[in-house]
Amino acid sequence: MGKFVLGPTKNGGFRFNLKAGNGEIIATSETYTTESACRNGIESIRKNAVEAKLEDQTVENFEKLTNPKFEVYKDKAGEFRFRLKARNGEIICHGEGYKAKASCLNGIDSIRRNAPESPIIVEEE
Repeated sequence: MGKFVLGPTKNGGFRFNLKAGNGEIIATSETYTTESACRNGIESIRKNAVEAKLEDQTVENFEKLTNPKFEVYKDKAGEFRFRLKARNGEIICHGEGYKAKASCLNGIDSIRRNAPESPIIVEEE
């Protein structure tokens, strides 16, 4: 089972990582100003990840989908990445760069499986 690891950032905000059972980071949040807002971000992932559609921006003439959605895209280095957007269009979390699109899609599947039941672990500074 995965876990959300919530902790402070160096600039005074808060951020979380969703880690798989093997300890690998699946997704990282944006920086939040308060721990409470960060916890709300975790709840948003739990709610949105399962129902989010998949918008593959790496194919020509891709269909623009409504939120919530996972957006799969290529970064400037040519790696595949994803971001999860909430209903309001805000980015809730993003993934690392993957060399293979299949690995990126596996990361999304892992979020769908792990996010709903993963406990929150708070790290201190």
